[in-house]
Amino acid sequence: MKPNPRFYLALLAAKLSMACLRLIGRKGTNLPGGVAIYLCKDFLGRMPRPQTIVGITGTNGKTTVANMVEDVLDRQGYDYVCNRAGSNVDTGVASALIASSTLLGKPKKPLAVFELDERSANLSMSYIQPDLLLVTNIFRDSYKRNAHPEFIVDILNRFVPESARLVLNADDLMCAGLKPNSPRAYFSINRQPGDKPKFENIVRDVRVCPQCGAPLEWEFLRYHHIGQASCPQCGFHSPQGDYRCKKIDAENRQMLVEIAGEDFLFPLPNDSTINVYNALSAVALLCELGVKPQDIAAAMDSMEISATRYMEEAVGDKKVILHLAKGQNPVACSRAFQNIRDYPGKKAAILFLDDYFDAAHSVENTAWYYDTDFEFLADSSVTQVIAAGARHWDVYLRLLMAGVSPDRAAHMQNTHSAAQALNAAGIDSVFVLYDVYTIGLANQVKDQVKELLRKEAPGHEN
Repeated sequence: MKPNPRFYLALLAAKLSMACLRLIGRKGTNLPGGVAIYLCKDFLGRMPRPQTIVGITGTNGKTTVANMVEDVLDRQGYDYVCNRAGSNVDTGVASALIASSTLLGKPKKPLAVFELDERSANLSMSYIQPDLLLVTNIFRDSYKRNAHPEFIVDILNRFVPESARLVLNADDLMCAGLKPNSPRAYFSINRQPGDKPKFENIVRDVRVCPQCGAPLEWEFLRYHHIGQASCPQCGFHSPQGDYRCKKIDAENRQMLVEIAGEDFLFPLPNDSTINVYNALSAVALLCELGVKPQDIAAAMDSMEISATRYMEEAVGDKKVILHLAKGQNPVACSRAFQNIRDYPGKKAAILFLDDYFDAAHSVENTAWYYDTDFEFLADSSVTQVIAAGARHWDVYLRLLMAGVSPDRAAHMQNTHSAAQALNAAGIDSVFVLYDVYTIGLANQVKDQVKELLRKEAPGHEN
């Protein structure tokens, strides 16, 4: 599409709205793009594009991966535009492009890196036509948006441009099978010592061969449908990774990755399995973009996961850990619960699982609780689970059904009372799990927990 008079009118209005927002000291990161798309529905398709556009999408991990990729590019001196300060839907992408363009819309920077919402690919990808697209994984998510992953697969297959080179998760057969005729590269993690062929989760959305429908045989299953499988009937098997993590060194927080027959060590900001996948996918995308593995490793050396996703703080000999759980996302919550179970020592967990917007009206579909592996919290190493929020009774019921004994479970509606219910005796760490939009609440409760742990520390004078 070429710019037309309506496009230039929309661009001018968006530029003016951006200037007004700056004058009054407001960010309004989506508003200019919203104005532009309201006035010109196909604005993104008519906007002159940077020379190279990189997209990052998927159900889980795309924000973390986008931040990692952008941090590496910053350290390597790349000049690019991104939507890190805005949203990952069409209005956020439009706002970023508008902010980095001339009055006539000409891009000021040669490279764009965009986190892209998978559900609304029809509103963004079909217009901006990414040259390189990373898909982290495909899982079931919020019942309100994409309750079944095949729905997302269909959207991506229809709206990801044929010309895009894909970077896909070989250990996720839904992801690996996207756009079968498009050019691609795969990333994967070799079987590790802790991997087992047994299935631990409630939900597994890939059970049969995508080619012939016969039951798959699994070499191992890491979680849900992430693993490596083959079909005994037709010979189908998980694809070989072009970027293969051969070894995870948890003690030194690094991974050994084979790239084009050569091994490279990369630092890991966090050694949980999902974050190893996040780091590996970032490495794969950056290599496909042309960044040298050695330069990626050097840039990742001081990198940390965003504090809005995961953060650890020490209080004496104990730890307080903030961990994003993403309300209404059964896979993300299950991963958080398994991380709690697998974390060393004795621990307590405070759960704020209510969706921020639905909680205001006390209305939410709670069926997703029964796709979520609360059973991980029944492990003997989890000494206490505290549920707080509008649907605390629903969460408490699910905890009991999962096998958490009543004497280890507490619940209340007032979220600010959660820390007061904590029994700090004998625990090594406290996890605070929270929804995407409740980081402020999580930080307040974290501070309350830290104060409680300080008061109960040996030698403290009350």
